[in-house]
Amino acid sequence: MTFSEKPTDWATLASEPLDAQDDFLMRRIAALFEAVDPVPVDLVERLQFGISLDALNAELAQLQQLPLAAMAARGAETSEVKTLTFTSDNLTTMVTISPAGPDRVRIDGWAAPGAGVRVELRQVSGSQQTQADEDGRFVFDYVPHGLTRFVLRVPEAADAPPVVTPAVEI
Repeated sequence: MTFSEKPTDWATLASEPLDAQDDFLMRRIAALFEAVDPVPVDLVERLQFGISLDALNAELAQLQQLPLAAMAARGAETSEVKTLTFTSDNLTTMVTISPAGPDRVRIDGWAAPGAGVRVELRQVSGSQQTQADEDGRFVFDYVPHGLTRFVLRVPEAADAPPVVTPAVEI
């Protein structure tokens, strides 16, 4: 059958095996999507990073506030300070991300309740750890841009799972 012919029975046409014209159309559609919205080169790393939640034994925090600048197109650079708030049943965490150089940021954070909370900053390239002071404040200086999540452990609840934030691009 050619494209100029109009099928009278779509169900019959749909049940036929794929042919060279189907293959041609599928390849053209794939090329269109590849040109318009290609698969990110770091997709596999992002997926592996996203599913490494301490063997899924964690309490997941929810992102409560997303700055307008974060809603810009993929890859858009900004020099603005961003504030994010994450909440879970047992912990609230706020982080402020500010520029610290051409490819680095400083992260100031507060956890409540936060005295002594151990905070781990995880990125695809590695992790950093610190401990919140008696007011729940913590800092990570000179952090590279990239997909980032925080893992927080409350010392009084040693048997409780850690609190893990969703990954965010900083």
